[in-house]
Amino acid sequence: MSILQNLTTYKDLKNLSFGELDALSGELRSFLIENISKTGGHLASNLGAVELTVAIHRVFDTAYDRLIFDVGHQCYVHKILTGRRDRFNTLRTLGGISGFPKPDESVHDAFVAGHASTAVSVALGMARSRTLLNHAYSVIAMLGDGALTGGLAYEALNDAGQCGLPLIVILNDNGMSITQNVGGLSRHLAYLRTKPNYLRAKNTYRRILGRLPGGRSFYRFSHNVKTAVKDALLPGGFFESMGFSYLGPCDGHNIREICRLLEMARDMRKPTLIHLNTTKGKGYKYSEDDPPQYHGVAKFDIASGRSVSASVPTFSSVFGDALVELAGKNDRVCALTAAMQSGTGLDKFSQQFPERFFDVGIAEEHAVAMAGGMAKQGLVPVCAIYSTFLQRAYDMLIHDVALPGQHVVFAVDRAGITGEDGETHHGVFDVGFLCQIPGMQVLCPASFAELRTMLEYAVLDLTGPVAIRFPRGGEGAYRDNNPSTQTAVVRSGRDITIVSYGTLINNALEAHKILASKGISAEVLKLGGISPLQADIVLASLRKTRNLAVIEDCVLSGSVGERLASTVAQNGLAAGIKLFNIGSTFVPHGTVSQLQCKFGLDASTISSALHNMLRPNLSIVESAPYA
Repeated sequence: MSILQNLTTYKDLKNLSFGELDALSGELRSFLIENISKTGGHLASNLGAVELTVAIHRVFDTAYDRLIFDVGHQCYVHKILTGRRDRFNTLRTLGGISGFPKPDESVHDAFVAGHASTAVSVALGMARSRTLLNHAYSVIAMLGDGALTGGLAYEALNDAGQCGLPLIVILNDNGMSITQNVGGLSRHLAYLRTKPNYLRAKNTYRRILGRLPGGRSFYRFSHNVKTAVKDALLPGGFFESMGFSYLGPCDGHNIREICRLLEMARDMRKPTLIHLNTTKGKGYKYSEDDPPQYHGVAKFDIASGRSVSASVPTFSSVFGDALVELAGKNDRVCALTAAMQSGTGLDKFSQQFPERFFDVGIAEEHAVAMAGGMAKQGLVPVCAIYSTFLQRAYDMLIHDVALPGQHVVFAVDRAGITGEDGETHHGVFDVGFLCQIPGMQVLCPASFAELRTMLEYAVLDLTGPVAIRFPRGGEGAYRDNNPSTQTAVVRSGRDITIVSYGTLINNALEAHKILASKGISAEVLKLGGISPLQADIVLASLRKTRNLAVIEDCVLSGSVGERLASTVAQNGLAAGIKLFNIGSTFVPHGTVSQLQCKFGLDASTISSALHNMLRPNLSIVESAPYA
């Protein structure tokens, strides 16, 4: 009989034996593998957190207690246990459940989570709110060891440890070497130190010595000796120095032991950190053998572990290959990334030029500031970071790179609408925040050939800060045998000027065909760069067509369309203007094509809107449906 199928609510976990909970964990792993093989998603991280999540839901009630995930891609079991099992086949699909925690999806999802190192900060905020409003719920922050490569985690731990408020931090450690050298002795001593009898004896010992002549001095001496020994033997000294009570390390796949530590931490009523050792990808051979490969997966065959999708070149892989070639020609070229070596296509670079490759962990601010220092002293750093993560380094872009005019090249991967990861991962803000920075040059390749050309141009010919933004996945139908970095007229016309950049030029060209079939002659301009904005060619075209459409997958504010509309007005041109973008909203999860349709960026919607726009006597500034 399936335990999972007969589990009506997470509250039923309290009635199961530990043996049944172990069996349930096995069923949950099978359920994850079966479903993620069909939908794609984050596999290895969820397989490693099964027992931990089951234990949390046995001890706490997440409808009342607050469970805060760090990053959040390990929340699948949490979702299965909190009423979303029957909808799990819709994971990461348009209109389906998200692959990350979403409070508007369930009361059990306490907070949005999609970026790393934020959990303790959010949890501490909730703990302080609980105290000031006289509530009694528990607050639990669950973070992985990878989150501890981000500086925000340390800022929060430092504050949380000193606040003295009840707060539980769970460190899900699947790779920190600090735990490999201490073993059973550490676990035994940590267990003894947290027993109530030990704590009472410690307080009595300190009180008695305080009453004896010279007792305080002796206590300080013995305490210093004990602390030195403890720090040498135990991995918890670092956290305890911040003010946390440290429990562990513990086997993160032993539900009974995890429940015991969770209950102990809850009853201690002070900042407590539980350290658990887990195996990323546990229970599925292929993911255990190669966790990075199975961190985020597309649909795959369970028996072989192979993806069912054909492997094709992507902008990321082409960027990586092109950078290797440039590094072979110029020994000052270096590559930096923030825990995204494979994702940004830098595997080959790291292998061929290990001394010039720097992965700084989940620390985008550090990566950008360090790149500024490298550039100042003569290197040519190429900093590859996803658009949505580059947001975290905004101040460093201004202060440490643009202000001193350092020649740093940013490979802004995953720009624009990216797909199934949803709101926290779409790169729809970088157009606005990059182009407003003085001196920042922003290039937008529309094909692989243009990416290679623009990267060489940015690295070898330009000075000052340069960003090259490109999308997730492959190129479209548009190919240019003579790739350029400049704005170009790719189709001539007389009735309307259509402007776009990057791979959305494919949508513009398809709309051009549809309009032509309706007797409308459109001129299509492809921008090679969007900062500085080459408006002269656009204005020259507009003086002929008197109508302008701008197509881009970014927010309206700070968009190229908004800037061009302002330029048109400043130049006194009377024109009908329509801007196609995602407006002032966040983009949900779904495929790129589905989301383009949702926001009116597909060729059919564009051509229909422009056909209506060009009806007689229509000469006003319009906004796209979602703008």
